[in-house]
Amino acid sequence: MDTISSAELKQAANRRLGLKLLWLVGGSILFAFSLVPLYDVLCTVTGLNGKTDNFAAQGNTVIDEDRWVKVEFTSNVMPGLAWNFHPKQSSIMVRPGKIETVMFEARNMTNEVVAGQAVPSVSPSIASTHFKKLECFCFVRQELQPGEIREMPLRFYVSPDLPEKVEAVTLSYAFFNAVKPAN
Repeated sequence: MDTISSAELKQAANRRLGLKLLWLVGGSILFAFSLVPLYDVLCTVTGLNGKTDNFAAQGNTVIDEDRWVKVEFTSNVMPGLAWNFHPKQSSIMVRPGKIETVMFEARNMTNEVVAGQAVPSVSPSIASTHFKKLECFCFVRQELQPGEIREMPLRFYVSPDLPEKVEAVTLSYAFFNAVKPAN
């Protein structure tokens, strides 16, 4: 007689449920990893969440000599990156359209080579599409030797098209640990 016991039926049902849960966990992990790059693209294109274009073409911008905009700089180092990182000056006054250069300083506090990647954010969000970076340490991964201190330039301008109601812009950098790529 080929009857299946209730224990065998229960075991088969548990195995099917386990496989379904495993697929669900695997799918969730894949979704999470693909969501971050898609979100970054959406933020960069729309200016959502203060994301800016990574690069601005240097052109002949008209300088608005009748207006000043305060640009403030802040910085954070995320957990897992043993660096000190800060702007050399907390703010500057700029004329929209005029190219400016400011310096940031990073120091590796460890006894080993450590790499980091800076992620910029601009607020208010309406200003993010008007903040144009020409040269920025955030464009590439930065690698510091043990104890190394490095000054990093940021060349930028604020577009003259920035709405008049915006009188101050804050550029914030978060530095994250960047895993060394395999050779």
